[in-house]
Amino acid sequence: MLMPKKTKYRKQMRGKNRGISTRGYELNFGEFGLKAVDSGYLTSRQIEAARRAITGTTKRGGKVYIRVFPDRPVTKKPLEVRMGKGKGAVDQYTARVKRGKMLFELAGVEMNVAKEAFRIAAAKLPMKTVFINGEEQL
Repeated sequence: MLMPKKTKYRKQMRGKNRGISTRGYELNFGEFGLKAVDSGYLTSRQIEAARRAITGTTKRGGKVYIRVFPDRPVTKKPLEVRMGKGKGAVDQYTARVKRGKMLFELAGVEMNVAKEAFRIAAAKLPMKTVFINGEEQL
């Protein structure tokens, strides 16, 4: 699973996730991309499941670029624990995704293979996504 090596503070407050992505919204590395249409949070497990779907569909051909990293800790209290007694322990790490953020990029494969790979990967993610073709972007 993806997670930070070390953090300055163990726990963080949730904050707001409003607006559109002002950086990381264009293709930078690959020929095709998967872009988020909704805002939300991606867990490290969801990112890994999508990555496996992409690499499996492309039969390990081409190069996959992951453009999001889960750096925000999410805490959770154990089941059947009474209220109070402070904040729970860190349960998982999530990536905050704003609308318009490029999630994955793919290079070195044909368009129909990339489209199918991203279609399967999008089913693993909790938000709506759209397929981006680099040739149309120019």
